Formats: sequence, structure tokens, C-alpha cells
Amino acid sequence: MKNWKFYSICFFIVAGFVSCKKEKEETTISSQTINSVEYAQGLSIRDYGQYTVVDVKQAWVGADKTFKYVLYKESVNTIPDSLKALPSVKVPIASITVTSTTHLPSLVILEEEHTLKGFPGLNYVSSPSIRKAIDEGQVKELGQNEQLNTELVLDMSPNAIVAFAMDGSNAALNTIAKSGIPVIYNGDWVEQSPLGKAEWIKLFGALYGKEKEAKIFFDKIVNDYNEALALVKDVKNYPTVMSGAMYQDVWYTPQGQSWMAVYFRDAKADYLWKDTEGTGSLSLSYEAVLDKAVDASFWINPAQYESLGELEKANPHYAKFSAFKHKNVYSFAPRKGATGGSIFYELGPTRPDLILKDLIYILHPEVLMTNYVPVFFEQLK
Repeated sequence: MKNWKFYSICFFIVAGFVSCKKEKEETTISSQTINSVEYAQGLSIRDYGQYTVVDVKQAWVGADKTFKYVLYKESVNTIPDSLKALPSVKVPIASITVTSTTHLPSLVILEEEHTLKGFPGLNYVSSPSIRKAIDEGQVKELGQNEQLNTELVLDMSPNAIVAFAMDGSNAALNTIAKSGIPVIYNGDWVEQSPLGKAEWIKLFGALYGKEKEAKIFFDKIVNDYNEALALVKDVKNYPTVMSGAMYQDVWYTPQGQSWMAVYFRDAKADYLWKDTEGTGSLSLSYEAVLDKAVDASFWINPAQYESLGELEKANPHYAKFSAFKHKNVYSFAPRKGATGGSIFYELGPTRPDLILKDLIYILHPEVLMTNYVPVFFEQLK
């Protein structure tokens, strides 16, 4: 997952033969309209009154094109001719299909979960209110993200489908888009800034005509995250942290500029691979990790394992680490929804303030109230 270092995306005007007067008017409007997105590097939202232009610059890792959408409020005739070639959606929408669990908390927060018509992989959903809708038959199973049941999607005909994609080769999404149902790519997972990920709620705010509600919620997240940062501003002790685990013969651990490494930094941890370049995962040998992390104070996120016994059974060599010996191993893996979906992967990107507080509680318990209860992480037993 990659990181991009600029805060706004210039408004795109489709090339064409237009009058000097009209060109001047559009330029004036563009210069006066501010991108409402501050932290997310792959998203731009510009409100022009009767219509809004959404730019998704990084829909997936290494994306070489920008996806642009026009959200119009009253009539398609309010859209300038120069933008009419772009996919358009009348807002507020009344029905939606999404394809990633990270999209679901935004629907819940904006109180629009009743508009969800379908999702691929219903067992991955953890949100109680959406699970209730699933149990009542209001949300249909769409198969798998890369093999969506296109016939079912076309039959339910949602106002829009907000999609997660690894690249541009998803045949199902291409078929749906050609049918006339707008496919809006969501690149929240590409963001490496915790606040950047959370700010994608503003995309849903624009779709539902709830820009104000989305902004209020996000502003509170920013405030709470900054308050958590202030808690550890003066700490002197930075506990050493290791992460990840073996898969076959390779130990995968976050690179130094990755989303998780940012949390370790903000929680004032000495993450042992903090100086490595990249935003994905390092591929290491067991010996390399043991040599560097044998005395690490904490082991956070040891892959899918939910107990120390599971860890040791998978690989007896894990017991050699000091963090294991002292039972300072913490993971979000045990926290699951009713049907086994990961609460962290669903809710975490939208609630970076809670992730940070959890880590501060683990690493610096003296700065949080003793009755604090972690939302995502558990100490493995």
C-alpha cells in the first residue's frame, strides 16, 4: 500500500471546443472551490452547488488513472457540458452495494445501513445492525469480490456500487458499469495515513447528501486522535516492538512507512523495522527476526493466532522471543463478529483514534485511565 504526498487534486476540465466566456466561468468556479478532503491523498471532493465532482486518484496500488464522478442534486442539466462524459449519480442515493467491509462503518455512522442491498461475503460482516439486516434477508449475498454475481446486482439495480479493486481487470465490475450502474472505486485501503483512511467517510457523505454529518464525525476523529497523541507527547520510554509471524518459510512484518508502522510511531513505540523503506510488508527469515527481535518488549499482531498455545504449536521457535516468554503478545485476531468477521479490519480504518488508544494502553498504560478497555486488541493467553 502506497503513500502520496499532496493534499488536493486539481479540478479536471474535459477538453473540447467551448466559448471563451464559458471557459472563463469554469476557471473562476474551479479556483473558488476548495477540496473538502484534507488528509486522504487519493480522494478529492469539490462541491459546486448543484453538483459535486469526486476524484479518486488512487483506486488501487499503482493505479495509473484517475476516476472522476459527478454527483448531481436536481437535474442532469445542471452538469456543465464539459463534465457530461463522466459517470454521474443523482444524490442523495437511496440504495447501494459495497464490496469491502471497510465501507460498512460509514453506512452505520451515517445511519444509512438500511440502503445496503448486497455484499460479497456476508460472513465477513461484523456490524450488529448490518448483521440484523442480513438475518432479515434485506442484504443479499453477492459471492466473491473478484467474481460478483452480476445478474443479482443488475437485478437489484442499486443507485451505485462502491467497489474495492486490486486493479482494473475486475470483469464483473466492468460489466456492471457498462450496464449503467455507476461503479465508484474506493481507495481507502491504499492510504497509509490513519486519518487519511478514515476521511473516506466523506465520499459516503457526498453520496447520501450528508456531507455535514460526515464532516462532524471525521472532525471528532481528528480531535480524538490528536488528544491521544498528546497523552504520550512527553513519554521518555519507547518500548521495543516486533510484529508479524511466519507464513511457510517467510516472516512478514510491516515496512517502516506502512499504516501499522505509523501507529507504532504515534504510540511512541520503538518499532524495530521503523527505518525500512516502503508501505507494504518486509519478507524476512526467521533467523533475521530472531537476531533483531529476540529481546523485544512487545509482540503486536502475530498474524492470525489467537493464543500463545496456537503460536507455539504452529512453530515452537516462537517461544524463544522475550515477548512470548513474558506474555507481552497482543493481537486483534480474537476480536470477531458473530459470524467470524474481523472487527479490526471492518471498523479499524474508520476509527484510528481507538486503534491508537489501544496501543497506548498496551505500551504506556500509565497515561490512560486504569479502567480503559481496549476495543480491538487482546493480550494472548
